[in-house]
Parts: sequence; C-alpha cells; structure tokens
Amino acid sequence: MSFFTEAQQAQLISAIQTAEKNTSGEIRLHVEQTCPLPDPMERAKAVFGQLNMHQTAQQNGVLFYLSLDDRKFALLGDRGIDSVVPPDFWNTTRDAMREQLRQGQLVEGLSEGIRRAGEQLKTYFPYRDDDRNELSDEVSFGK
Repeated sequence: MSFFTEAQQAQLISAIQTAEKNTSGEIRLHVEQTCPLPDPMERAKAVFGQLNMHQTAQQNGVLFYLSLDDRKFALLGDRGIDSVVPPDFWNTTRDAMREQLRQGQLVEGLSEGIRRAGEQLKTYFPYRDDDRNELSDEVSFGK
C-alpha cells in the first residue's frame, strides 16, 4: 500500500540519498495508516527491528516513523548514535517537522527532518571512503 504518489516517493528517496551523502549514517522512512500501539515510539522500535536497522556496522541507523490517521510520528536512532549524541539530539529535528506535518505538508516535513538528520549525523558519523549503503533508501509502508 502506498500513501504517496510516485513523484512524492521519489522526492523522499532523494532526500534520504542526499542526507546520506555526508554521513555513514543510514536513514529509513516507514509510513503506516494507523499505529497499532498506543505509543508511536514503541511502534518505531518494532519497525526498526523488522527492517533490520540494528545491523548497520556502526549501529547508526535512524528511523522516521509516521502514522497518518493517528497523526503521530517518532524518530529513533540506533545504539551507536545514542551513545555519542546529547540527550536532546533529535528535538530540533522533531520540532522542525512538527509544524509542517500538522499543516498536512507531509513530504515537505519529512524531507526537512531527513535533511536535518543528515546534517546532524555527519558531525558524529562523517562519510568515509569505504562507506556503502547498508540499508535501502526506499520508503517502507505498513497497514
């Protein structure tokens, strides 16, 4: 099931690829119609595992989770990120996305969040010559 047009998906994939150019971090986006759990962060943790995001070499995967009908989203970084960044690392990214998402500007809000995540990740996980794309850049979809 797809919640975005082909052009919108291409824009989101491009945002992920651009963000990953400056970092060895890996970014994924997962979108669902409804969140099956009360807490979107708990659902993001489950999706993180389902997408095998914990298997990156530096444990530096980031998941953007969005539930459309519930109007909920979560940002989740792997252990490698959480061990080196300040506790409020994701707050500015989350806050920048929140207003656009509230206004229904989903692609713009997600693209902005992805861009910001890439900028922040390059500080702690800069791109290396031997870097390879460890996770798919495709948007994943749930029910």
